[in-house]
Amino acid sequence: MGEQHILAIPYPAQGHVIPLMELSLQLVKQGFKVTFVNTEFIHKRILSALPKEDNVEELINMVSLPDGMEPWEDRSDLGKLSQDIFRVMPGELEELVKDIKRTDDSEITCIIADENMGWALAVAERMKIKSAAFWPASAALLASIFSIPNLIQDGVLDSDGTILRRDTITLASAMPAMKPEQFSWTSLGNSNTERIIFNLLEETNRTVKLADRVICNTSYELEPAAFGLFPEILPIGPLLAEHRLGKSKGYFWPADASCLTWLDQHPEQSVIYVAFGSFTIFDQKQLEELALGLEVTRRPFLWVVRPDTMDEKSEVFLKAVMARVGKRGRMVGWTHQQAVLNHPSVGCFISHCGWNSTMEGVSNGVPFLCWPYFADQFLNQTYICDVWKVGLGLDKDETGIITRGEITSKVEKLLHDKAFKERALIHQNIVTSGCQDNGCSNTNMTDFIKWLKM
Repeated sequence: MGEQHILAIPYPAQGHVIPLMELSLQLVKQGFKVTFVNTEFIHKRILSALPKEDNVEELINMVSLPDGMEPWEDRSDLGKLSQDIFRVMPGELEELVKDIKRTDDSEITCIIADENMGWALAVAERMKIKSAAFWPASAALLASIFSIPNLIQDGVLDSDGTILRRDTITLASAMPAMKPEQFSWTSLGNSNTERIIFNLLEETNRTVKLADRVICNTSYELEPAAFGLFPEILPIGPLLAEHRLGKSKGYFWPADASCLTWLDQHPEQSVIYVAFGSFTIFDQKQLEELALGLEVTRRPFLWVVRPDTMDEKSEVFLKAVMARVGKRGRMVGWTHQQAVLNHPSVGCFISHCGWNSTMEGVSNGVPFLCWPYFADQFLNQTYICDVWKVGLGLDKDETGIITRGEITSKVEKLLHDKAFKERALIHQNIVTSGCQDNGCSNTNMTDFIKWLKM
């Protein structure tokens, strides 16, 4: 048999691209040829953000397909984006597979598709190609999606996803508690989008049954109860850059590495690292409270403020704050987060609790201050605060604002209570042990690679 050729298809969002890109790079090292399929919009962003010294394009064949949206349309409208993808991309993928067979003198031997792109598993089934569903988030989140029929049967949800009961539920003992209004599909902030995504998830519950394997970017040791509920989910994570100072590939913005030198100038566990991922947007009042909260802590801070979140008023305000704090504060547009969190000067992480950020923080033994925004981030906060006990939540006031006083109070509480750091280091060891020779994630990854080579 010729070269093993794998097609990897992420959902077009930052938190989905990065872990599948890492898996793809690991597979390249195992001798596989990988074609990585982004939407045209995401493909252009990644290529423009890739550092010139990176050789990703030499290692992986990066290609793109249209997502069905016009160039000027808003890709943050997840409902419309998902509908258009489902309408256009299956046919485009079939043509790509045929084209690869015709021009590359090789055949696709496996399709690894983000489960949110479950239509690709259906394409694989039609074209008689083996497939794996890739889940980039927690096993508990996937378990909640797999449990949708039971949630409907138990009267928690209506058949269209509408919440009927608001009491806190647990899917199984030892699993994190969930509030129905904070399910990933009920906390998107737009009722129309929520209905579309709920329908998409019901469809993916059907298409995932077509996959030969279901692999998940998590660790058995971190969330064993979810695997007790759905043992078919195979944990192979966390999928992080190969070594601790490694730089993740697939960023949508160019990363500023100079802040690592700035971190070198600060004592151990002294810096507050602040980053909210690729989706979170604050209004002016909340942005100001956060900035003032960081200012009045009188502690050094490194704050990632994405270029797409800034307007003229925000820039003027933040420039004034940064002028007052001087060298004690550093603001960047994007950075190599894993390397930052591995730096000894970082004392805590103010985070939106996206799963990649959660895994990077836990893997580096950094305590959290949790500021979830939408989707699965509330569930991840429950893990961080209530299950692993490696962080604290930030509470909103009666107007819905997290105030500067709340920020400074929780920073001091987190950094003065050494138990948070001790538990963070324990969980760091739990995660890293799973990726070592006899660990569950490493064993599953080895078995997965053997299956791919069959």
